[in-house]
Amino acid sequence: MYGTPYYIAPEVLSGSYDEKCDLWSIGVILYIMLCGRPPFNARTEDAIIKKVKRGVWEFQGEIWSSISNEAKDLITQLLQPDVKRRINAVDAIKHPWI
Repeated sequence: MYGTPYYIAPEVLSGSYDEKCDLWSIGVILYIMLCGRPPFNARTEDAIIKKVKRGVWEFQGEIWSSISNEAKDLITQLLQPDVKRRINAVDAIKHPWI
């Protein structure tokens, strides 16, 4: 396995990935920076990996009510499990929140 379970993109776990896996990791980092916890959290690495593979997460908790919609939109585009639908680096740096 490559990387840390909290930050690893689902496609890395399947063994077929490109530079967009780094954008996923940026989404995880941004999520953590804004709320203080990872979007895929569990007690064990195996449980974290299962959550990453499912790619299901949410903006949960009071903190997200004070985060802008633009920031949440960027995270949503970065943490898109479908690589074809995930934002690319060029579009990410043009995002209104940046």
